[in-house]
Amino acid sequence: MTKWLYYLSGILYGAFEEENDDVRYRWLEPETAAFGDWAPLDGDAVDSLRQWANLDVAAELGRLAEYEGAFAGQPGTARIASGGLYTRREDGLYAQRDTVLPVDVLVSEGRVAALVCPSRECTALLVREGCEELTVLAKWRESLAEEPVHGVHFAGTFRAAMRDGVSLATNVYLPGDIQGRIPAILVRTPYGKSRGSHLYHRYVQRGYAVVIQDVRGREESEGDFVPDHHEIEDGDDTLNWIAAQPWSDGKVGMIGASYLGYVQWAAAASGNPHLAAMVSLVTAGSAFVDIPRRGGCFVSGMLAWAFAMSERTMRPELMNQADWDELLDIRPLEDIPRKALGREIPFLSEWLRHPHNDEFWQKGDWQNRWQGGKVPALIVSGWFDDDGMGTTQALDLTSDYPTGTRKVILGPWNHNGNTRYDIHGIPMGRNALRYDLDLLYLLWMNRHLRGEENGIDSTPAVEYFTITEDKWKTADVWPPAISRPLSLYLDGEDAAWDSGGILTRELPSDGRNEYIYDPRDPATHVIDMSENELEVPEDYTMEEERPDILSYTTPPLTEDLTVTGDITVELYISSDAVDTDFVVRITEVDKAGRSVKLADGMLCAKYREGFGAPRYLEKDRVYPLTIRTTKLSKRFRAGTCIRLTVTSSAKNFTFPNSNTRDGYNSTSTVPAHNVIYHGCTYPSLVILPVESQ
Repeated sequence: MTKWLYYLSGILYGAFEEENDDVRYRWLEPETAAFGDWAPLDGDAVDSLRQWANLDVAAELGRLAEYEGAFAGQPGTARIASGGLYTRREDGLYAQRDTVLPVDVLVSEGRVAALVCPSRECTALLVREGCEELTVLAKWRESLAEEPVHGVHFAGTFRAAMRDGVSLATNVYLPGDIQGRIPAILVRTPYGKSRGSHLYHRYVQRGYAVVIQDVRGREESEGDFVPDHHEIEDGDDTLNWIAAQPWSDGKVGMIGASYLGYVQWAAAASGNPHLAAMVSLVTAGSAFVDIPRRGGCFVSGMLAWAFAMSERTMRPELMNQADWDELLDIRPLEDIPRKALGREIPFLSEWLRHPHNDEFWQKGDWQNRWQGGKVPALIVSGWFDDDGMGTTQALDLTSDYPTGTRKVILGPWNHNGNTRYDIHGIPMGRNALRYDLDLLYLLWMNRHLRGEENGIDSTPAVEYFTITEDKWKTADVWPPAISRPLSLYLDGEDAAWDSGGILTRELPSDGRNEYIYDPRDPATHVIDMSENELEVPEDYTMEEERPDILSYTTPPLTEDLTVTGDITVELYISSDAVDTDFVVRITEVDKAGRSVKLADGMLCAKYREGFGAPRYLEKDRVYPLTIRTTKLSKRFRAGTCIRLTVTSSAKNFTFPNSNTRDGYNSTSTVPAHNVIYHGCTYPSLVILPVESQ
């Protein structure tokens, strides 16, 4: 009889025994921290376990012989009929490709030893008994002192009062066998305090109180939901509420992703003394830096999220709209939800009443309202995170943090994080995913909430992954000190290089390139709107053939070149319109001519001097623009090319600018004749942070 053990974030949750064709199991009862009786692993049991396991235990146990046959001799790659393509990682596991939440396979001495499913929040592990030390469990046992698993006691739903009298529904979970005061982990969410709450039990089981709260206007909390608007004050008040509870020792850590990351930085901005640690995952940022007003444009890609959030309780199925193309063309924008959903979305209507960065938007700008101290922060994001600019803000804000109070992990991931080896068919690398993120989260909390000397603050301050090199690297600062700026100047067409414009290290002679941008026929940002992932790498080869997209390309590189950091694009432009947008992309052009987007940035021209007040364009006057792109670490191989494209629209990502004073929400539009200047007088360029070889 073979026994398999199921671990979630290092905690033993279940045991499975297989004998002949039958499998039985026993499972940890969260309330008692004891294991239940053995029972058959039938269909009902499989369904009940899905909330805990990202992998289907019964199905995976049924594939063992197939895995062992396919991986015999440990080839570099293998394919199995039921699980697709696998590539051998450097650590010996076989990575499952072209899927979300892959199940990686460890083979030892010809037998499957373990199955591993990583994600952004936690890692699930199914391991053959006796093989634990071959897996990530060895790191858990090395890093943590052995301690009992505590039972989870639901203390109840409480009403936390905010300063304006609004009360927020707040669930509290406590270790059932601990008396006295303990630190707390706070999760503030717009998605429902009970949604996925069991995944935070792992902190209760390790001796923390866990507090999960519906933010204002969501589910059971009072008030109206206006995204980001009240979170600085509500976060401050919630921290004070926790510190006043009889079970609290006054120290609070916060954890969460996306909006759940935003609320951490908002709470920290208040300067509240009880916030002692943050684990910020793919955090959202301030409106005009990130979403929904990136670069002063209006992000249409967030409509899928807005639809899902259009009622008090999240409805993710509303993100799937078959007619997104038609919906995005409706003006005024307030009518889009009326047509799609049969009602308005109040917070979207409120957003549209504030076209500029006025007091409404500034109220939620945690970076500019910062009054906090240096709250220890573990910051996690990825090169293709559609809230990546929020993490850029967090990195800027914490750049002067003392050693040990900031740790940064940047991977080749989209917003969903540590869940794919391949994004939209573009391979990120066989070592792209990590199994230890949840361990680092716990060590960070233990260090800064309990004062444990566990070594987390002596690990590398920055860990980042370089695509193509397929390698995790470390640095003391971000961007790494080994990065140096490389300026590539824009130049016009070169008869010797059939790529349109070129990028050159030499300052070219004066010239200009121009195009007509018509809002009625915008260029496309290549995404699936219903997927709610806005920054995915994609093939733009065909899109770049449009006459309203200018391309500037290096000749084929003669040696490898690694770009790591934020890319800056400086343009000199003119337009015959009073306003227009500029969208830039950095792509890699392979030897076959395929152009894949890696980073991008955008700016509404009227905000070139700041987002507070518009400065409209005068016809034929030349203006400088500076656009910061998303982050990247990528090795460009010799023989490939680096390309910068410039255009004025990105349908699906942003609503097309009408080129009038009414901007993105106008029922009338005019074409814009836009010009990019280059040369000695107007040296348009792209600045690449290049790692020293």
